[in-house]
Amino acid sequence: MNSTRDIIIQVTDMDTAIAFYETVMGLKPFQQSPQLTGFETGNFRLFLEPGSAPAPVFEFAVPDLEEAKARLVDAGCAVVDDNPAIPRCYLRDPFGLTFNIARGV
Repeated sequence: MNSTRDIIIQVTDMDTAIAFYETVMGLKPFQQSPQLTGFETGNFRLFLEPGSAPAPVFEFAVPDLEEAKARLVDAGCAVVDDNPAIPRCYLRDPFGLTFNIARGV
């Protein structure tokens, strides 16, 4: 498992959040759709998506998504949101950190 440079936050108002990061923070989107907007910040990429859990979500790349998900759940992680169509698999570890696992590595 390797971390990626991606950090995701869910926001209840995409337009307001995008305006904040563009206007106040001076970031320019490199990816924009109704479901996901990405900003290059330098050392990491910040993604905004519609939702109600504003805590940051870190991302880890795994070679086998299903194997990693099963191993993590067996170790006490809880699946928060699993949507292969996006694709996304958010898990919360036993200590409260929410992270995404994505096919990669």
